[in-house]
Amino acid sequence: MIRKHNRRAAKAAFAVALGVALVLGGAAAAPAALEKGQATPIIIGTKNFPEQYVLGQLYKQALEAKGLKVQYKENIGSTELIDASLRSGRVTLYPEYTGIMLAVTFKKTTLPKSALGTYRAAKALYEKRGQTLLKATPFQDRDGIAVLRTTASKYGLKTVGDLRKVPDLTLAAFPEFETRWLPQLASRYGVKNVEFTPLAGISSYTLLSQGKVEAAGIFTTDPQLISSKYVVLQEPRNMFGFQQVAPVLSKKLVSEYGSTLTSTLNKVNSLLTLRAMIAMNKAVALDKKSAASVARAFLKANKVT
Repeated sequence: MIRKHNRRAAKAAFAVALGVALVLGGAAAAPAALEKGQATPIIIGTKNFPEQYVLGQLYKQALEAKGLKVQYKENIGSTELIDASLRSGRVTLYPEYTGIMLAVTFKKTTLPKSALGTYRAAKALYEKRGQTLLKATPFQDRDGIAVLRTTASKYGLKTVGDLRKVPDLTLAAFPEFETRWLPQLASRYGVKNVEFTPLAGISSYTLLSQGKVEAAGIFTTDPQLISSKYVVLQEPRNMFGFQQVAPVLSKKLVSEYGSTLTSTLNKVNSLLTLRAMIAMNKAVALDKKSAASVARAFLKANKVT
């Protein structure tokens, strides 16, 4: 599913542009006033972690470069919270993960067996609510469960089902993991009686490294996974589903702003390979650069702005 691009040229261009952007900054094109027939504001929201901040800034800056006026609301919260904002009109566009759309937003317990099937099923459900999806990214960011390599060796852990071998298993993750995935971990894999630690201001990787938990809920584009210190356990029963990113937006935006909006966001999404997303996540989460500057550099390197 990851489409091939000219990775060497893109990587070099991104590195150069990132350095320039961080020193010099950049100015977006002046937003144009709403044209006749454009009554619905473009209000981009994001969820509550660095990758979402990067995605939100990519969408915001790309649209502003086309002269569109954009409002931006970062760090709204979990899927449940941001979907409520979408339904109420407090946001009119945000980046979401296709498997999460089905499993969390629409409460589907059985997920399609392909990325395309997941996308099509989610789009059909949103369209019944007056929303739609634009094109999905080449990359996926799936939920997962990671352990230290030493822990994997100690207990012989290869799949998430193998966590049954760990006595008094402790697992850290974002709070929603407890209600979203622990029940399925028990029903699908027989991993029960987990002592759960909700993350609050500390990285799951820090807790793993400190030996405070044996396992952690992670995302597969986390830059920490570049290190061989961690092992992501295989998940053969597709509990977490396929997780490409697609903009969810009000149908009104499509009808009022047309291809200026849709083609711009589709272009941005087409560039988001796994390599590119991990690089940007690393710049924000580990190197402590701002999501705005990282997005600006990427868009400039790829001639979007």
